Amino acid sequence: MASTISVLLEVMDFCRVRTLMTLEEIAKLPDPAAVLGWRPGPGRAHIGWQLTHIGITEELTATERMLGTTPAYADLVPRFKFGSVPDDDIPSVEQIREVLAESRKHVLECFARFSDADLDTIPQWYQERGWNIRRILQILSWHEAHHQGQAHITFNLWKAAQPKAGA
Repeated sequence: MASTISVLLEVMDFCRVRTLMTLEEIAKLPDPAAVLGWRPGPGRAHIGWQLTHIGITEELTATERMLGTTPAYADLVPRFKFGSVPDDDIPSVEQIREVLAESRKHVLECFARFSDADLDTIPQWYQERGWNIRRILQILSWHEAHHQGQAHITFNLWKAAQPKAGA
């Protein structure tokens, strides 16, 4: 029987496939940077922010929040963590891919330290929120699906805003 941790990590893998599918579709376009930087309205997050935010959140969770270690991407953390304001320095397809891959590697390494006997443990960083390891894994799964959905709808809005051939 599969452990709860392994099942939740499998759900995260499924969500990642969908995120990467969106990124790969954008990568095939003539100007991926313009698409990644497209915003659905003034002050709204661009697609590149949504996708990089997924990775930075996982990075912070797996390092600083769970293990008390220094996260990778010190330059990106302030720009893409919760509460940050999306700027106009758009990450490239390659940079987003790298952040998603490296942060996921750190998530897998982090949660490999735990077993189902630890699921009710509330790590120090999460004491105020009352989130145990089970809830943290659930939130990470939901978080990616949520932001992938935002990136996906923003991408669809970008497509709808493009001039139609022959119009």
